[in-house]
Amino acid sequence: MPVVAVIGAGQLARMMQTEAIEVGQSIRLLAGATDSSAAQVAADVIIGDYTDLEDLRRAVDGADAVTFDHEHVPTEHLRTLISEGVNVQPGPDALVNAQDKLVMRKRLREIGAPVPPFAAIESVEDAEAFFDAVDGAVCLKARRGGYDGHGVWFPKDRGEVGALVAKLLEAGTPLMAEKKVTLVRELSAMVARTPSGEVAPWPVVESVQTDGICTEAVAPAPGLSEQLAQRARQLAVTIAEELGVTGVLAVELFEFEDANGQADIAVNELAMRPHNTGHWTQDGCVTSQFEQHLRAVLDYPLGSVDTTAPVTVMANVLGGDTDPAEPMGRRMAQVWQRFPQAKIHLYGKTHRPGRKIGHVNLSGDDVEQTRIDARAAAHYLVHGRWA
Repeated sequence: MPVVAVIGAGQLARMMQTEAIEVGQSIRLLAGATDSSAAQVAADVIIGDYTDLEDLRRAVDGADAVTFDHEHVPTEHLRTLISEGVNVQPGPDALVNAQDKLVMRKRLREIGAPVPPFAAIESVEDAEAFFDAVDGAVCLKARRGGYDGHGVWFPKDRGEVGALVAKLLEAGTPLMAEKKVTLVRELSAMVARTPSGEVAPWPVVESVQTDGICTEAVAPAPGLSEQLAQRARQLAVTIAEELGVTGVLAVELFEFEDANGQADIAVNELAMRPHNTGHWTQDGCVTSQFEQHLRAVLDYPLGSVDTTAPVTVMANVLGGDTDPAEPMGRRMAQVWQRFPQAKIHLYGKTHRPGRKIGHVNLSGDDVEQTRIDARAAAHYLVHGRWA
């Protein structure tokens, strides 16, 4: 069987391994530690540092394709590997758009994708000028490395934006700013693309964020017009094609009202790998994002993206303030007793407040009842009691 080397060993790589087993394969991991989420379950594990070129070379030696469970591998290392004949999917020219938010915004603007007004912030004066230009509706972002609410700030006034920017630039944090939109909700449009150009977009989902962390995804997005859903799907396909993305691409979107009160969308972030908002596909879709990603990077025919239920809800299991005395295995049994249709996916991670330790997928016929049930199941796994 072909060997797919995955750089990174978090829960995304763990769930890729689950799908690899089903096609008679074990992915090869470059992991930072033997007890990392994916290294616990994979047979072929190399311990090393993804920023070290020699460790990367050890991991990719003889692999048919190389892919990622995060976007942080230095692009100069990837270019070196490609020059040595390694099949890297997605390549560095695409991946840089998921590594640097300013690069991404500029590239998206070039291809005509909708993005909020933005600017590079290289001084306090830049920040104050942008603050004035957007009447104070400023979202300040670290260009690199931010996720799950980290690296994003919403200064309340001109004085705060100046002080914050001065502090961050002094600490060496590259910055950009964008205009804060009047948000209705967040959406996610996901697509898979092969090196030979086949594309397959999934239904658009609603993504619920709490303190910057995705806590729930509802597929398909309830109440979304077919016209806007089609626009979002086509936008994901266009971005994948124009940026040369291979594998799975998640296009995180803002849904907002335009000046005429009509629903519209703008791009928030890109992720060039399986994504939290695509976990529902494991149990609500013919082909999961993890199987599709492996198919895509090997340039295999893509699988069907038809849904298997009217609605599927993914609820994240985030570590609570304390870890309940009831063992997790017992908590799972309690959830299944009440919701036998629940599909629980755990990541092999120890408890830490706010940490993503798993998720629950529930499918059903009624959107609101399925959301209520999924939230209840996740709540019990976190707290060991029913809400």
